[in-house]
Amino acid sequence: MKGPREEIVYLPCIYRSTGINKPDYLATVDVDPKSPSYSQVIHRLPMPNVNDELHHSGWNTCSSCYGDSSKVRNKLILPCLISSRIYVVDVGSDPRAPRIHKTVEPYEVFWKCGLANPHTSHCLGCGEIMISSLGDPCGNGKGGFVLLDGETFEVKGNWEVEGESAQFGYDFWYQPRHNVMISTEWGAPKAFALGFKMEDVQAGHYGHSLNVWDWTEHRLVQTIDLGKDGLIPLEIRFLHNPDADQGLVGCALSSSIFRFYKEKDGKWAAEKVIQVPSKKVEGWPMPEMPGLITDILISLDDRFLYFSNWLHGDIRQYDITDTRNPKLVGQIFLGGSIQRGGPVTVLEDKELECQPDPVTVKGKIIPGGPQMIQLSLDGKRIYVTSSLYSIWDKQFYPDLLKEGAVMLQIDVDTKKGGLKLNPNFLVDFGKEPDGPVLAHEIRYPGGDCTSDIWI
Repeated sequence: MKGPREEIVYLPCIYRSTGINKPDYLATVDVDPKSPSYSQVIHRLPMPNVNDELHHSGWNTCSSCYGDSSKVRNKLILPCLISSRIYVVDVGSDPRAPRIHKTVEPYEVFWKCGLANPHTSHCLGCGEIMISSLGDPCGNGKGGFVLLDGETFEVKGNWEVEGESAQFGYDFWYQPRHNVMISTEWGAPKAFALGFKMEDVQAGHYGHSLNVWDWTEHRLVQTIDLGKDGLIPLEIRFLHNPDADQGLVGCALSSSIFRFYKEKDGKWAAEKVIQVPSKKVEGWPMPEMPGLITDILISLDDRFLYFSNWLHGDIRQYDITDTRNPKLVGQIFLGGSIQRGGPVTVLEDKELECQPDPVTVKGKIIPGGPQMIQLSLDGKRIYVTSSLYSIWDKQFYPDLLKEGAVMLQIDVDTKKGGLKLNPNFLVDFGKEPDGPVLAHEIRYPGGDCTSDIWI
């Protein structure tokens, strides 16, 4: 937390589903207020293929390798959600102008692991790289894990013992001092790949469980069913303290936060600690609109939880000093589907007295809703982008494909709580050279509170 302020960030930009037949690319954005190119894209690294759907990213090495002087954080791992490629990007030779180092082709993931649709990438203390998968090569749900060699980036095989995959996959976090890794569930790729349908949830094509793994034996030892209050659990975060035996997970469709924790008998359990009420609406495909919690993070000092409601359009800050009783201390609206003057009318709202106004930054009315969030190491700044996944963007925010995503910055009150928009920061991805593009997850060159695990 006492490290230097961030000067640049990396984020994937996606053209798939936009109607523009161009490769996705990795954008480098200047976030140094003292720089003449502040709040601008200063470099674009196009991928060698089209329709990859870049999504999340991770590092070749991180804080889990602390103390090993031979390890250098100089390669960014970019799994592709749809093509199942994995790009390894050299950010060490020139951090402001990354270059492709290696491409892992889909057949290597298919043939060596029986997996597809890679998502979350974490480095391990042993030097290997572990990537979660969402499915098998046929588009069915399958929660397994791909292992890459940390030096050659060759596919080594599966992390999990043969036959031990979960029904669905998505995110994961490990805590070696408790010999545990816990993974989450989105859904079957052939269900979500074509757009969201409530019938697919009812048919069991989306997840609602946490999967508990024995970290040393690589076995699935427990499944915690979160039920109807925990539909589509996505981002999972243990507290950063490596001794901690608890954490939080955001359940997108149920718009809830569950606390998971270790019981006295060594088993793991979960309890709901936050519920964002749905809003009764008209002018929208369904009579009730969920918040849709799509990203969460915990500050490095384990004091605050932040999450985004992509559909309602707000980011929230909670004091989690008592993880069983989080307290809302900050909230800000940045677009969303319920803003005043839009096509949706809110008929009943348990939280707001009126619909929020549209947000304008540097003369641009912000399209879409807040989605991916990243916190500065000192906890004083949040960066936010507005794209979730290209097909779902097209379904829920069709104007986003025409106008492009945005990247915004929020100032955080770390003493009393509170969120305030920085009016001087806007990256307008609607003005990119090849046309409007969708921007997703944000990474700092030196690691951040969602990339690094301490052991």
